[in-house]
Amino acid sequence: MRYFCRVPGPPLDEYIDDIYCLSGVPRHPRVLVPPMPSAHLFINLGGPVRMWDGDGSAEPVTLVDGWFMGLWTKRFLLEYPARVRLVGVHFKPWGLSAFTDIPASELRDRCVPVDAVWQRALDRIRNQLGEVTASNDALGFVERELRARLAETPSRTLDLVSFAGGRLERSYGAVPVTALADDAGVGGNHLAAQFKSHVGLTPKRVARIYRFARLILSVDARRPVDWSEFAHSAGYFDQAHASREFKDFTGYTPTEYLRLRRKFPAAAGFPPDAGPMPAE
Repeated sequence: MRYFCRVPGPPLDEYIDDIYCLSGVPRHPRVLVPPMPSAHLFINLGGPVRMWDGDGSAEPVTLVDGWFMGLWTKRFLLEYPARVRLVGVHFKPWGLSAFTDIPASELRDRCVPVDAVWQRALDRIRNQLGEVTASNDALGFVERELRARLAETPSRTLDLVSFAGGRLERSYGAVPVTALADDAGVGGNHLAAQFKSHVGLTPKRVARIYRFARLILSVDARRPVDWSEFAHSAGYFDQAHASREFKDFTGYTPTEYLRLRRKFPAAAGFPPDAGPMPAE
C-alpha cells in the first residue's frame, strides 16, 4: 500500500498535520489503532471499511463514503477492503474546530458522516476526487477545499487553545497544565473549558495522549529496547507507569508489543505503521 502526503502551508498548518492519499493492497487487512493526537477526515473512494471499538467484541460499524472522526481516547480496530483508495486529513487535536461549528465533544470518540458536518458536500468532493488520478492533484483539491472552509478570523478562544496545544505538541505533553495557563495568561479552569470546547478533552488528557505518542513512536522494534530509558524520556514517572499506560492504550504489554512488531515489521518510510499495528 502506498502513502503519499504533504503538509499544507500557512495558515492551514496551524490546524492540520498533513493531507494524504492511501492506496493499494493493505499489508495487514486489520489493524489496531491506539489513541493518537489527531482528529480525521476520510474520503473513501474504495470499498467499505469496518471499524470495531476496543477489543473487537462488539458489532462493527461499516464506514462507506466519507466521515469525520474526532479525537479518539481509546483503541479501535479497522478492517480495510481488499484494495484501498482513500484521501484523508490528519487534523491537530484542536484543528477540526477551525472548519466546523459542531462542538468537539460531539465528535470525540465518534465517526460522523461528512454531510453531517459539511452539508451536501460529500458527493461533490468524491466526484471531484474520482476524476483525478495523480495523488498530488487529489491533495491539492482537498487543500483548496479546506482553505475555502477555514474561518477568516478564528475565534480568540481557538487561538488560545492553538497556542497552548502547540506547546503540548512540541513538548509531547511535558508542559504542566498550570504552566500552560500561566503562559497564556488565563486561569486553569478557563483553559480546560476552552479545550473541552475546541478539542473535546481537557489539556491534561491531551497531554497524556501526546506523551503516549512520544513513547510508541520512539520505539524501534529492530533493536534492543530499554523501556526504563524510554519511559523516562517520554516523561513518565517510572517504567511501571509507562507499562500501565501502554497496556491501557494498546491492549498489549510493552513486551507483547515488541513481539508483534518483530513478527510483522513495519514498512520502511510508511508513516501509518508507526502507530497502527497489525491485529492478529
